[in-house]
Amino acid sequence: MMIVALADDKARQAIYRVRCEVYALELAQHQSAKTLRDELDAVATYLTVSVGDKMVGFVSIIPSEASGIAIDNYIERKQLPFEVDPSVHEVRLLTVLPQYRHTPAAAWLMWAALRWVESLGGRRIVVIGRGEVLGMCLRFGFEAADLTVRSGAVRFEVMSASVQRLRRHGQELVERMTRGGCGVEWRLEMPIKRLGLCYHGGAFFDAIGPQFEKLEQRDCIVNADVLDAWFDPSQGVVDTLRDHLPWLLRTSPPTGCEGMVRAIAEARGVHPACVLPGAGSSDLIFLALRSWLTAASRVLILDPMYGEYAHVLENVIGCEVDRLSLRREQHYDIDLKQLAVSLASGRYSLAVLVNPNSPTGRHVDREALKSVLAQSPTHTRVWVDETYIDYVGSGQSLESYAADSEHVVVCKSMSKVYALSGVRAAYMIGAASLLDPLRELSPPWSVSLPGQLAAVRALEDADYYESRYAETHQLREVLAAELEARCGFDVLPGVANFLLCHIPEHGPTASEVVARCCDENVFLRDASGMGLNLGDYAIRIAVKDAATNARVLDVLVAVLSDLVTPGRDSTSASDV
Repeated sequence: MMIVALADDKARQAIYRVRCEVYALELAQHQSAKTLRDELDAVATYLTVSVGDKMVGFVSIIPSEASGIAIDNYIERKQLPFEVDPSVHEVRLLTVLPQYRHTPAAAWLMWAALRWVESLGGRRIVVIGRGEVLGMCLRFGFEAADLTVRSGAVRFEVMSASVQRLRRHGQELVERMTRGGCGVEWRLEMPIKRLGLCYHGGAFFDAIGPQFEKLEQRDCIVNADVLDAWFDPSQGVVDTLRDHLPWLLRTSPPTGCEGMVRAIAEARGVHPACVLPGAGSSDLIFLALRSWLTAASRVLILDPMYGEYAHVLENVIGCEVDRLSLRREQHYDIDLKQLAVSLASGRYSLAVLVNPNSPTGRHVDREALKSVLAQSPTHTRVWVDETYIDYVGSGQSLESYAADSEHVVVCKSMSKVYALSGVRAAYMIGAASLLDPLRELSPPWSVSLPGQLAAVRALEDADYYESRYAETHQLREVLAAELEARCGFDVLPGVANFLLCHIPEHGPTASEVVARCCDENVFLRDASGMGLNLGDYAIRIAVKDAATNARVLDVLVAVLSDLVTPGRDSTSASDV
């Protein structure tokens, strides 16, 4: 067990001695002495990692509003590709004793530095790192600034990243270390993780800019880390929005999405009272689960599965969560007998199923699942997320069954199958007795006017979307075959617009591959954090058009070739 803490005076004296050993003796950057200090120590915050009573590593944090930061000794601030304002902090002197350089010590120190900066309201971190740790910094989310500096005989690379980007990359790393038994005793004042966050991908927006200042780059970016449709919305959707866009933007929508509700009810063959609209499935998840459950509730979920459910249940509500483990040797398919036994126990207030499941892409036949649900106790509500069901076929949906059920509801996002991710349109179908209490809590205008109109027009163009689903299946099969042949991946057969792939475990990890692909503006999803038993070598890749899939493959082949080159850096700890 490693201990992460703020350095006190005693620890600082030990730090100054270790700095001498590493930077004077090992790296020959300074003259030999008993201790090594500099003028920045007066404004620096030091964090340490210890094993028992022994300090094994440390890191220093310098605010840019100080009189100077270390990088000022080498580079003028105007050369940096970002403005150095008070929200920028420098992380320096990340140091781990030699015998601990193949442990998670460095990763814990980097995470601690990030959390410290984040707690101060910092928005960007800059580091200068020598060659041996560039791989670790890139895996953590840093981006090279194409600037190098020298200190003595050592060459350093300048790197930086937004706090938001580092959190996305680092949080999955921390979760994997914790699951792998690399626990930590966290003695810092801020919590080890920011609550209220769930990572959904979307790292490609780092290349566009948080304020969309580089929208022209969208065609140069492959956003395969999210599951947006590769095709455009139907022409009816596009034409209607284009022709009426100024009016749609300035006009308040129908308060209760009445037209959208009627269109959904007609298309799905249910009564309008059995339809509850929402601004994306996450809106409905937060609305319903927080209304139905308390910290005393016990809930059954699949593992792996879409992470928003575990996040809301565990971090937001605080429920007791049991996981029905899905195993690789069984293609991550749901064991229906095991599911039936778990539901029949009567222990659960709610069970959550995603079908087809993400990140696996596996599907349970409607009749087989309906048979299990029909025998489950009615006091256990069952939530079935069918976001990707239309890729299998609308006849596989449980929507009509849910409308007549006492305890089953279906949640449907219209984002992925109707190419409407940007307008956030979704709905739930269930008995009116279940939905009416939620309807009273749902805010007015929950779906924007462009979103409501797009949903209605999309439902009118079923033939167009059916043809796109057929194309998606063809593209997915070609991509799967190429990933196996050219990259050596073990690709899980799926039914939706994505593939779960396992990288050979003798090679680079998923986080390494994803980080390197980001450098080429190809964004993939490290799926390792999406389940407790996926391991460190799982990647989820969204299916795109043929040309984009070819680009993804070319980049993956190049990245894998580079990462398996003898002598590549694979250490997880060293000095920055």
